[in-house]
Amino acid sequence: MPPFQELYLLYHELRPNNSPYTYALETAEFEKQLDLFAQLQRDGSTTLTPQLTFDDGHISNFKYALPILQSRSLAARFFITVGWTGRKKDFMDWPHLKELLHGGQQIGAHGWSHTLLTHCTDNQLFTELNNARQTLEDKLGVPITTVSLPGGRFNQRVLAACRDAGYPHIYTSVPKAESVPVGELIGRLNIRSDMSREWIASVFHKDGRTLSGLASKYRWKTAAQSMMGDRLYQRLWALLNRQGSNSEEDREAANEHPAHYQ
Repeated sequence: MPPFQELYLLYHELRPNNSPYTYALETAEFEKQLDLFAQLQRDGSTTLTPQLTFDDGHISNFKYALPILQSRSLAARFFITVGWTGRKKDFMDWPHLKELLHGGQQIGAHGWSHTLLTHCTDNQLFTELNNARQTLEDKLGVPITTVSLPGGRFNQRVLAACRDAGYPHIYTSVPKAESVPVGELIGRLNIRSDMSREWIASVFHKDGRTLSGLASKYRWKTAAQSMMGDRLYQRLWALLNRQGSNSEEDREAANEHPAHYQ
């Protein structure tokens, strides 16, 4: 594996307690992962620099992630589903986003409604990409040059629309290391609560075998998505990632992210 590469990590929600919803990570575990990344770099176990990203704009990003990041002098990029901002329960409002910026964090777009972009008409793509970027820039007063793809779904038509909408950097869900400086398409490793710290450490290992294996699995998964279709794949995803949701909180979370299945 070449030196001086970056590995972008994708998080969603943080919670103070453990949850069966695999896209919700316990805050204590998030802190331990950050400490792990620092240790790997200190002892020279990795040639990869971790980069942190969050998708959706859940209120836990402000309530829990921001103070944890600030306590370690770290910055992350928060990709915001713009149509949910200030409107959807348990998601951030504009003052939260402004405080993220003032706290040294970065903001990107995650579409307008979290619709899979591969399902959009041309007019819908304009809303999801152009309107999202313009609204973020108008509300926050900063340029928005990055977008992450809902559900990780893209094709050449979607990529062309992202370029036309003014995004030189497009964040995917393809688990791979990135050379510095990054190019147009940037891969990320989606972090779930069922991933152990030991396994995550192996992803950063210098031999690169775990990360290479993930890339192969991703290609198989993409083929399965294509064969099964998004609707059937979504049902399978729900069984694997939202199982055992007994509390009202978990049942609500399971219904908040219909396009997350990656």
